[in-house]
Amino acid sequence: MAENSCSTAKIALVVREYEGVKRKRAIGEMVRAIRTDSPGVIASFGEDAAVIEHGDEALLLAADGIWSRLMEADPYWAGYCSVLVNIHDIAAMGGRPIAMVDVFSISDTGIQKKVIAGMHDASLQFGVPIVGGHLHPDTPYSVIDVAILGTVGKKDVIFSHTAQAGDHVVVAVDLTGRVHPSCLLNWDSVTMKTAEQVRAQIKVLEDLGRAHLVTAGKDISNPGVIGTLGMLLEVSGKGACIDLDAIPRPDLKANHMTFEQWVRIYPGMGFVLTVTDDNLEEVVERFRKVGMIARSIGTVNTTRELAITYHDEHSSVFDFSHNGIMHLTSEDESCRP
Repeated sequence: MAENSCSTAKIALVVREYEGVKRKRAIGEMVRAIRTDSPGVIASFGEDAAVIEHGDEALLLAADGIWSRLMEADPYWAGYCSVLVNIHDIAAMGGRPIAMVDVFSISDTGIQKKVIAGMHDASLQFGVPIVGGHLHPDTPYSVIDVAILGTVGKKDVIFSHTAQAGDHVVVAVDLTGRVHPSCLLNWDSVTMKTAEQVRAQIKVLEDLGRAHLVTAGKDISNPGVIGTLGMLLEVSGKGACIDLDAIPRPDLKANHMTFEQWVRIYPGMGFVLTVTDDNLEEVVERFRKVGMIARSIGTVNTTRELAITYHDEHSSVFDFSHNGIMHLTSEDESCRP
């Protein structure tokens, strides 16, 4: 963390108070209001995608809506990200994305064209088609929501809730990119890449799942790297201690960034995984081959607290035994297989 002088206490506060983290707090209440049991559902709330039994395989079903601030800042990038984040959700589960549908509410034809262009370009680049959806052409606001279907072997799913004490916490991210010009909290490492490059990066997760090389995983989303790790630990009923200095990052000075900005940023291609000691070297190498940096930043433990360290400093970010991110109880967490 040599690029800045922030203390661990400051970083912990920045993460806790970040809107990308705080807006997850309503999830628990919603889950309790709508959840019903279903024998065909292997896992649901708390995961990046629902896992649904389907013969020898499982279907993966997920949906994401794009933050209104991003739509206001850059409709093209919002459209692109509406596809990107859904593909990440399937990849994070060890799955292969099949197709998407969208719900588009639009108040301005100029915005409409830019959003559709972004969706089209991302769909073409990643090779995942948009096959239908619904259009509201006369709303007083502009919103894009996308749902995605994927598939995965039943025994190859990468769950969020299965981290184990003693596992390495591994962050894998593509550092070859830029701060997106329309959004200071978005790192774009994808729009400048070839279809072959981004598809290879997505496929790494599928291959890791098939080889059973990771114990748990999530894609790094709006809460940033530390917030995303917190969500994984919360549903796993675990804690972790991580070293801020070990978190992979680009040259912050060259990119006119602070470390506070980096830990909150949405990376164009990034994942948090938990990995046993025996598999760490292999996981790191597989990401290296597709142009991503993967590094162990700490260890999972049984404390139910996410703590951060930097040299001789130590601070608690979340204490899940008292107050989590998604406010899920043990009954709300994933339907464990």
